[in-house]
Amino acid sequence: MMEKRNSLTQLLNIKHPIILAPMFLVSNVAMLVAASKAGITGCVPALNYRTIKDLEVALKELKENCKGPFGVNLIVNKSNFLYKEQLKTCCKYKVDYIITSLGSPKETINTAHKSGIKVFCDVVNLTYAKKVEALGADALIAVNREAGGHYGPTSYEELIPELVKNCNIPVISAGGVGNKQQLDKMLNLGATGVSVGSLFIASEESSVSEKYKEACVQYGAKDIVSTNRLSGSDCTIINTPYVQQMETHQNKLEQFLNNHKRLKKWFKAFIFYNGMKTFQKAAFSATYKTVWCAGPSIEHVNSIQPVAVIVDDLVKN
Repeated sequence: MMEKRNSLTQLLNIKHPIILAPMFLVSNVAMLVAASKAGITGCVPALNYRTIKDLEVALKELKENCKGPFGVNLIVNKSNFLYKEQLKTCCKYKVDYIITSLGSPKETINTAHKSGIKVFCDVVNLTYAKKVEALGADALIAVNREAGGHYGPTSYEELIPELVKNCNIPVISAGGVGNKQQLDKMLNLGATGVSVGSLFIASEESSVSEKYKEACVQYGAKDIVSTNRLSGSDCTIINTPYVQQMETHQNKLEQFLNNHKRLKKWFKAFIFYNGMKTFQKAAFSATYKTVWCAGPSIEHVNSIQPVAVIVDDLVKN
């Protein structure tokens, strides 16, 4: 029970209980280095690197430049064909923690623990939380309804207290934090820390296009909509004029393939690959297909700022 009460600051030896969340295409080495200097920790998706060699280069650079802990996010289901090599590489470079998403973390937990690496698991409900706790997870990432990108079905007001009451490992809230007041609210509900992503899309260290960053400044919470056509799972995006014209939910054929016992693995991989290519083109180049991933907390993004300033505002204002 003592571990349950430990703050994320104690768990990772950082100043502030904040993870700069792993964001597909957005998170990068510069952001994680800046996060560590600002007294928080950052996590990068392994899939932000096209090859294992590219991932190795990034981890080596992070090892050399981060003044504190950093993590890697792994997609652990069958749609990620690079998973096993990514896990092996994380262990080789002894990252401080791994955040698992979209699948069973059993292999990741067993393998990572042998290298002294902590494993935090994305969960959206108590049932799955209890399963990963039994597998040996070090903490839960409570992905709630207010999260950006892939989100859960339950509000943080319901999910966090439920997990805190029924689980014996730390609960880290993901979603719904855009300022100090909201950060304090998560901690008062029992979370030991928070995972924050969308606030940092418009950071100076982010390498996405200026148009993407400006969209995070100009749009707000009311402009966030959900789609399941780009990754196969519900995902939040900014409701740009292009998005308003596209079909945001799977048609009947896509739904059939997405649920077919034998075909769903390949269909999900196909959808994920095509969707990520769409995100990539929009994130880094000029295109009329402006599909930008972000969460409701962009409501609190008023300008493009360094990571350090965003962190300072989050912990003081």
